[in-house]
Amino acid sequence: MNIDYTVQIWKEGNQYIAHAMPLDVMSSGKTPEEAKWAVKEAIDLFIATAKEIGTLNDILEECGYRRRDVNELISPPWILLEKQQVELAA
Repeated sequence: MNIDYTVQIWKEGNQYIAHAMPLDVMSSGKTPEEAKWAVKEAIDLFIATAKEIGTLNDILEECGYRRRDVNELISPPWILLEKQQVELAA
């Protein structure tokens, strides 16, 4: 069974940060590719641990995943993904 997720990557100092949504798992690397690989590894470990302790279904439901049938989970639909800004008071 597969689940899908979206990864956002940005740079902080000398590191690239990868954030996988809706799972809310993060990792980092020296390049965007390393960060993407690291977050996938973190997700694999996160899922394995959740399975082991018996909380995976609860976590996925809390993250917005819904079961279509026994073998398919559907991620929450992305409606909009955009960069915005807010003015900081002086």
